[in-house]
Amino acid sequence: MAKTPAQRAAKHGNTATPPTTPALNTSTQRSPQKAQGNANMLLIAGSVATLFLFGYLHLLTLNQMTDLSNGLAMPDSMIFGFDVSQVEALRTAMDSDALGQLQFVHKTAGMLFPLVFGIVSLTVIAMNVAKKSLRRMMWVVPVLFAVVQLWTNVAIDTMLGAKILDLGAVSLASTLVSLSWLLLVLSLATIGVALFLGRKRSKAVAQV
Repeated sequence: MAKTPAQRAAKHGNTATPPTTPALNTSTQRSPQKAQGNANMLLIAGSVATLFLFGYLHLLTLNQMTDLSNGLAMPDSMIFGFDVSQVEALRTAMDSDALGQLQFVHKTAGMLFPLVFGIVSLTVIAMNVAKKSLRRMMWVVPVLFAVVQLWTNVAIDTMLGAKILDLGAVSLASTLVSLSWLLLVLSLATIGVALFLGRKRSKAVAQV
């Protein structure tokens, strides 16, 4: 009668061979340097997209819109704000089709630019600022910019499309435009500080 493997092992004094552990495929494991490199590539792509959207919105599209307004600048480009007379002149020069095109710009590039810029800014700060409290404080600036910029788009469209021009609407839109430009500059400065802190930390780690 055939013996079982256990009986044969007991007879010959052999012990069971422990199962071998399969070799790990180290080729699929990412090193910290590789992970950092991938993150940097994503940030570069996001930065390029942000620059493209800014150029497309402010340097190309809004400038081309002046062809539909007898050369008058769009409210978005008036960094220091505007008054009622400027808005009245713009409303007179732009017909319903021109106003519709401006609204379309606000709903596309005007919405994408602050959102993409905000995401890229938050990521840059998160990657370079180690202190949690400081990181959260710095996040406030680009978040505020995105919120104010989106609000600005709505305020401008509401102001220009109203049947009767409201002084309060003009004041609100003018304030929001100036504030959005100020927050954009502050956001860029915040990013610069974050990059400086990140480089300083990297040098400190390298010297240890």
